[in-house]
Amino acid sequence: MRSLAGVRILVGRARHQASALSRGLEALGADVIEIPLIEIRRPRSYKPLDTALQHLDKYQWLILTSVNGVEALAARIEHLGIEAQLLEHLKIAAIGPSTSKRIEKLGFRVAVVPPRYVAESVVDSLKGKVQGERVLLVRAKVARDVIPRELKSMGARVDTVTAYETVLPASSKTRLRTLMRAAKQRPHIITFTSSSMVRNFMALLAGRSSGDRTMRLPSQMPDTIRLASIGTVTSSTLAEFGLKADVEAKDYTIDGLIRAIHEANLK
Repeated sequence: MRSLAGVRILVGRARHQASALSRGLEALGADVIEIPLIEIRRPRSYKPLDTALQHLDKYQWLILTSVNGVEALAARIEHLGIEAQLLEHLKIAAIGPSTSKRIEKLGFRVAVVPPRYVAESVVDSLKGKVQGERVLLVRAKVARDVIPRELKSMGARVDTVTAYETVLPASSKTRLRTLMRAAKQRPHIITFTSSSMVRNFMALLAGRSSGDRTMRLPSQMPDTIRLASIGTVTSSTLAEFGLKADVEAKDYTIDGLIRAIHEANLK
């Protein structure tokens, strides 16, 4: 059933990650517009990550919060020539099924996947399991501090290392602004799959820093456009800018977001 026929939907994930969301929406008949709102870059230095990987025997736990983190980890393991068996003693926690599947494709077993795919649920899943243990948290340069803060309060020793950075894709600014000015081309729905995406969207339209919380939508962004969020954290970030998520996925995954848009029938 092509319930989204004639509905224009903006997908703003990084280029190499947009396909799953785009394909799912197109299968329902949507006209998908892809303009990256996030660019994934290597960190300024891999030294902290490499150092941690070269001393894996010190850790009991490895936490990965995204597929991007897994990809970066895999690349550095290969670059350093680290043998897979050096990771076999680690108990691995992963946020979300996509992250877990990617880890398992590398041949490693995932010990913990929280029921909700947010940092708070990771913390809840590790209660009573990490006291006195050494934890390696591999994540983006800019991320919420919920996991390291709460695990330390449980008695864990946490090393947080940067595997990648998410930056503002300046090349998308003109395309996004042009799209929003064109009444017959602008989207009916905009999807947001992370807080970084919300901040970058606002920055690209407003022409200001993505860290500026005082930004509000310019006049070319009509209030008839519906906003679809992948989960509560992303919805909270929308609220920081005075925006409301018209749709919020119950299951914080790409499939969950597609399902929520489909069920909302936002025509």
